[in-house]
Amino acid sequence: MKILTCTTPGQLEYGIAETPQLKPGYSLLKIKRIGICGTDLHAFEGTQPFFSYPRILGHELAAELVEAGDAEGFQKGEAVTFIPYFNCGHCIACRSGKANCCVNIQVCGVHTDGGMAEYLQVPSHLLVHGEGLSFDELALVEPLAIGAHGVRRADVKADEFVLVIGAGPIGLGIMEFARIAGAKVIAADVNEQRLNFCRENLKVDYTINVKNEDVTERLKEITNSDMPTVIIDATGNQKAINGAFLYLAHGGRYVLVGLQRDEIIVSHPEFHKRESTLMSSRNATREDFEHVIGSMKSGLVNPQTYITHRVTFDEVKDQFESWLNPANGVIKAIVEV
Repeated sequence: MKILTCTTPGQLEYGIAETPQLKPGYSLLKIKRIGICGTDLHAFEGTQPFFSYPRILGHELAAELVEAGDAEGFQKGEAVTFIPYFNCGHCIACRSGKANCCVNIQVCGVHTDGGMAEYLQVPSHLLVHGEGLSFDELALVEPLAIGAHGVRRADVKADEFVLVIGAGPIGLGIMEFARIAGAKVIAADVNEQRLNFCRENLKVDYTINVKNEDVTERLKEITNSDMPTVIIDATGNQKAINGAFLYLAHGGRYVLVGLQRDEIIVSHPEFHKRESTLMSSRNATREDFEHVIGSMKSGLVNPQTYITHRVTFDEVKDQFESWLNPANGVIKAIVEV
């Protein structure tokens, strides 16, 4: 089968590998769609903290089930996606139902080789039924589930002001599921094109261009000086993460979905006087995947809105670097296999 490997930062190479020989407890997938995410782009850049080379990228996947090894309730030929966080099943996180942050987690396409290939075998217990969704839609379930999980971590309530910093694909998903939870969403970004997308396609209540506006003053104006009770970062930018502590309402919750390599730096008095809650949000759970699929099927989320670029598998190597350039307006690039 044909594969595409990120051999070193900035370098992708096509190659040929053996089709996987099915292991007990695994199922074989024929890959149909691959979504390109921030993790893939950061790995290509060399800035992904949990990454080692060489690696086959790709974990936002839609596939046809070729062999359903020990996959109860699944049928050969059906459209599926899967939860790409391979957990150990016995650590403290797994025992408490938090397989998404398993101590020994192996994320497909990050710690183990991913789906930029014709075939991939995955643990059968991680398969997710397609529920009648298209391959395009199924490829977007995982990134939207990351956003849904962040919103669930924040315990967002109806009519709360929720500030989402970063209007990339993950941030957009956070906005969608905060809206579904009934929140009044505020989108903040430096890219006016992304903010236009939020206004026009997601019907976000408020937008702030961090580059051109006084963020604190705008937040006071929007919230009647209360400030947002929930802030969710989707930038993975140290300056943005550190600065946002000052935007938080007293008694508020701050959730970090974005990830960066360096230290979180915060004024302890500013954090303490608010009795703030700081949380990280990692990956997603089956509950989040099911919430996303249900939201797609009921029309609360239109995944096709996100797809701005589409290429074939043979075109990925030549096009990949261009997706790093904000001027190209990439929201979600989809690879057809």
